[in-house]
Amino acid sequence: MNKTNEAAALPNAGRRQLLIAGAAVVVVAAAGGGYYAWNRYSTSPPKPSIAEPPVGADVPMAEFMTPGPLGDEFLGSANAPVTIVEYASMTCPHCAHFHETTFPELKKKYIDTGKVRFIFREFPLDALAAAGSMLARCAGKDKYFPMIETLFAQQKDWVVQQQSFDECLANQQVLAAIEETRTRAMKYGVNSTPTFFINGKIFRGGLTPEELDKQLAPYLKA
Repeated sequence: MNKTNEAAALPNAGRRQLLIAGAAVVVVAAAGGGYYAWNRYSTSPPKPSIAEPPVGADVPMAEFMTPGPLGDEFLGSANAPVTIVEYASMTCPHCAHFHETTFPELKKKYIDTGKVRFIFREFPLDALAAAGSMLARCAGKDKYFPMIETLFAQQKDWVVQQQSFDECLANQQVLAAIEETRTRAMKYGVNSTPTFFINGKIFRGGLTPEELDKQLAPYLKA
């Protein structure tokens, strides 16, 4: 994501808050902390509980679009003709690559012009990813996407500390809510990241700008 674009989309965040988000790129991994309470997560992708739908298959939209217990974070117009839902893990390199390469074009061409509403949903593949998701949620709505942006941009360079984030990471209510979002996603065939739903159709893997244009074109014909 581009910080200038993000600041324009989220005017209340501002440059100062973006810098705060960048300074807060710290994910807890020290022994003895609440971080290790998350050892239920596997480092391998979760096995789907139901038969995996094929790429492009539809999901039941009314149920699918019901937000999880923490609500949905999104960019763009609520009345956009296309809704893209991304399920992503903060430690997923393919997700980071998508946000560094395709997302800026998606935002400029479709989100900022009112054609696409972009919803980001958490699908942590490991405990570290769950910690990153919790930090983004704890940052607050005006800092959520700047935090997501920073975590992806600095994914390879995360600093590991504990003291500053014990309170956030001990919040079992937030963790349970993120887990519920992940469990619900598996019901719709999400078993890897990034996974996207474009107006309810499932697509797995990082989409290139060309692939994204191809999938959006039928919905945006004049």
